Order: sequence, then C-alpha cells, then structure tokens
Amino acid sequence: MGQFSAWFEKAEHLWHERATTSLLSRLLILGFMVGLGLAVLSYFGILKSQISFFISIDISFSILLVFEVFGLIFVLPKSVADSLGKQFEIFSIILLRAAFKEFGAFQGIVEWDDLGNPAFYHMFSDAFGALIIFAIIGFYYRAQRHERITDTDREQKNFVVFKQILAVGIFIVFVTLGVYDLWQIAITKSYQPSIPTFYLFLIFTDILILLYSMRYTSRYFNIFRYSSFAFATVLIRMALSAGPIVNVIMGVVSGLFVLALSYTYNFFIEKSNE
Repeated sequence: MGQFSAWFEKAEHLWHERATTSLLSRLLILGFMVGLGLAVLSYFGILKSQISFFISIDISFSILLVFEVFGLIFVLPKSVADSLGKQFEIFSIILLRAAFKEFGAFQGIVEWDDLGNPAFYHMFSDAFGALIIFAIIGFYYRAQRHERITDTDREQKNFVVFKQILAVGIFIVFVTLGVYDLWQIAITKSYQPSIPTFYLFLIFTDILILLYSMRYTSRYFNIFRYSSFAFATVLIRMALSAGPIVNVIMGVVSGLFVLALSYTYNFFIEKSNE
C-alpha cells in the first residue's frame, strides 16, 4: 500500500505542476479553435451538418469539466468535505455551459417576441443559478473545520490510502464513461453526456467512505455529516437529470443544505469541545 500511496502522491504533484496548467490552457484554446473551424465550414456549406458557432464554447467547457473531474479525484483523499465542494464546482460549470447553449438559440438582434422563447428564461436561470452556487461554494469552503476522526497516524494513513483507492476507481469509471460517450457519438451522431451516471458512482463512493470511517469513530455528529454529504450528492445527481429551472432549484437547495449542515456541525462541535 505504501508504494501505491507514493505513486498516487507523485501523480497529484504532477497534476499541480505549472506545466499541467499550461497544457490545460492549450487544450482549451485548441478546442475553441476546432469548434470555430467546424462552425465556419458549416456556415459556408462545406459541412452538411448545421453547426452553431457556440459549439466552440461547448467544446471548451467540456474540456474544462474533464480537468475539474481530475481535480476532484485528487481532492477526495484529502477531504471528503472539499470533494463535495468540488462536485458543486463541476455542477456550476455545467450550468454555465447550459446557459451558453441556450444563448445560441438566438440569432441576430433580440426582439420583444423573443421574450416568449423558453430558451430566454432557461438561459438566465442557468446563469444566475451558477452564480448562486458559486457564492454558496465560497461560504461553504470558509465554514469547513477539518478534524481527524482517527486516533493515530497509522490509522490516518490507512484511511487516506482507502480514499486514494476509491479515487483511482472513480478515475477508471470516468474514463470508461468518456470512451462510451465517444463511441455513442460515433455511432448515433448525438451526444448524451454520462455525467449523471458518474455522479451516481460518487454517491456510492460517499457511502463507502461513511461505512469505512465507522471503524475509526461512531460519533453521531461525524456519521450524520458523512451521511448528509452522500445525500447532497444524490440531490446534485437529480439536478443533473432535471429539466431547466428545476435543475437550478434542486442545485441551489442542495447547496444551501450542505451550507446549513456545515455551520450547524461547527456550532455543536465547538460547544462539545468547550
């Protein structure tokens, strides 16, 4: 296990290198330019498919989401609470990407008649929903109090290694779903992202962490906290599958839930330590 943990930490160090950030920037620009190129070819009739210029933004945001998921994998072993925050970050980016997609429904100058277009309201609900979740995430991170549930350094190391193994499992699931999505695009010529399925696996991951943590603590506050994290992931999963406006409502409610959980947990922990 020691060798596995060393390998994982080396991969994490490589992930945080400036060269990796530079690679991300290059890939985002490349994806953006490829999207623009496809849209131009479609505009002049070289491609038979009708491609909107906003596909360039969609491609860039999709690449950004992939890197955000990689970041989630490296956050999980350090803190379950921070990994949940990362899940909300991913959800907020998904909402922003949806807002840009809705904006692509408008061509030319926006007229009064366009106010009756549902895409108009969906665009603003997704955008402001992402903004609200962005604010919730900021308060959520500030409210976190990271306390060890283990008694010894050896127990802490074993707990971290367990979460590292789960993180690698999540990575394998994500790559598998990504390959499946690409295969679906090649076969059906349509794109149905598997991100809701990925969040389903995150739910089971949270529950596994809860069950494993009980070997170190049976304290009610900790058990309730971990259980609530799993429930919040369930709400995000449901929000990803919901329609416009409903997805924002569920996402915001989920964010407010974990925010209230964090402040309530901190209050009672401080009282119990007095």
